[in-house]
Amino acid sequence: MNLKSILLAALTLNGASAALACTGLIATPGATADSSSLVTYAADSHTLYGELYHKKGGVHPKGTMREVVEWDTGRRLGEIPEAETTYTRIGNMNEHGLAVTESTWGGRHELAGSGMIDYGSLIYITLERARDAREAIKVMTDLVDTYGYASEGESFTIADPREVWIMEMIGKGKEDKGAVWVARRVPDGYIAGHANHSRIHTFPLKDKKKETIYSPDVIKFARAKGYFNGKDADFDFSRAYATYDMGALRGCDGRVWAFFNRYAPGMDRYLPWVLRGEGEPMPLWVKPAKKLTANDMKWMMRDHFENTPMDMTKDVGAGPYKVPYRWRPLTYKVDGKEFTHERAIATQQTGFSLVAQLRDSAPEAMKGILWFGVDDANTSVYIPMYSCLEEVPFEYRTGNGDMLNLSWDAAFWVTNFVANQAYNRYSQMIPDIRRVQTAIEDSIESEVDVLYREVPFLEAEAARKLLNGHSADWSKKATAQYRKLGEYLLVKYLDGNVKKEDADGKFSLSPEGMPVYPDFPGYDERYYRSIVNDPEGGERLRVIDVPQSNTPNP
Repeated sequence: MNLKSILLAALTLNGASAALACTGLIATPGATADSSSLVTYAADSHTLYGELYHKKGGVHPKGTMREVVEWDTGRRLGEIPEAETTYTRIGNMNEHGLAVTESTWGGRHELAGSGMIDYGSLIYITLERARDAREAIKVMTDLVDTYGYASEGESFTIADPREVWIMEMIGKGKEDKGAVWVARRVPDGYIAGHANHSRIHTFPLKDKKKETIYSPDVIKFARAKGYFNGKDADFDFSRAYATYDMGALRGCDGRVWAFFNRYAPGMDRYLPWVLRGEGEPMPLWVKPAKKLTANDMKWMMRDHFENTPMDMTKDVGAGPYKVPYRWRPLTYKVDGKEFTHERAIATQQTGFSLVAQLRDSAPEAMKGILWFGVDDANTSVYIPMYSCLEEVPFEYRTGNGDMLNLSWDAAFWVTNFVANQAYNRYSQMIPDIRRVQTAIEDSIESEVDVLYREVPFLEAEAARKLLNGHSADWSKKATAQYRKLGEYLLVKYLDGNVKKEDADGKFSLSPEGMPVYPDFPGYDERYYRSIVNDPEGGERLRVIDVPQSNTPNP
């Protein structure tokens, strides 16, 4: 993301970006329990407000122009002729169950695009014009060929109910407004991902199935710029156009490794690559040991490297409450040596995240479900937004609050209310959050299962009305429940104490109706030990026996 790239430049590891932006995970129909395509996206930015974008499709008179506005900055880049017919888009999905997401990897900065179409506009214009993944790739590449590309290196997930593609693209710099790119279909039955680092390495130059396609000059251009001088068959897109450092590997490929490691065997072999840049690069895709569900993908978006060598709850940085978060900057220096925090999939600066569930056998009105959450995926609730959505629920609507103006009716602010309390006392509060979060999501998923069975028997208009109402009802209920949760956390954990509760979950009162004295949980042993071992703490704070005088008081 261009605006994020400015931030990235300030947080470099050996001169390249340290990855603040987005994570995209993929499970193809053959790798999922319900034969749907499942793709995730976390739009991570310290300035991005969590809301659901929506644009209604329609038929447009000849000569209608469409304005192009850069997503990151709001800067007007120009205008292009509007398509005669456009489709309704719901966030990063459209009415046909096509989803397009991204993650930025920047790459060689001299290749920053100088054309008109930025990566955000490329996504949203494509969703308005394409019905499936292959058509989307053609629309995207035609747009940058015609109007030029305005962004840096980008990975796109392009998915429909039948197949999923990864396309990587980078501009050609100031001299040429176009772009070079490679697109590869993820084989059915496999999972894949990208997280702010280019992951397409070598690729077949001749593919009769047309499951790998690329710009005609992708190798020629690299040769002309001096990025590659070997045989065509050995051309590595990532090595030619991306930059490599600890941030790109540990901070970016590390997130994809976490996904692979949870669901595929043998991922330890790639730890040297992720941690030190040694050994073989991770493959673009792997075969999982089990078939995944939408719920699996939601929980993967809440990952902090738990139970891996990078587990963020284990080192002293987690503090006494095992907090799996680290505030920016990502890197820091001590005694002239540079160190890094881990960069996990779940992160505090997420604007919105999603799991797109694209199912070919579903009723037309449910061909795509955008499970949509705002703020940190770890503490958010995923609400189903259907491909027939006609109006965004108020709690997720643009204009209901913004990054500088709090709204207690906005899901983004209410979720932040919950999350930002947990960041201080995570191990104590997260069980309470999980109880409410899980109850909401389990209830929603049960209802969606019923809708899958009922909707096929409804007329189209009745189906749309039912599904729109379902999204609106749960948006309102979940936001209200989360506000109550935030209030509950504030009361229960006030001032470092923990109030006692009775068997019904109500705060305990004495027989006289007064609050029962709270518990004082204090800190964990490692925290106390760190105080004792601190030269400024230990002996100064040690409790000693004070001798009692036998001299009587005067």
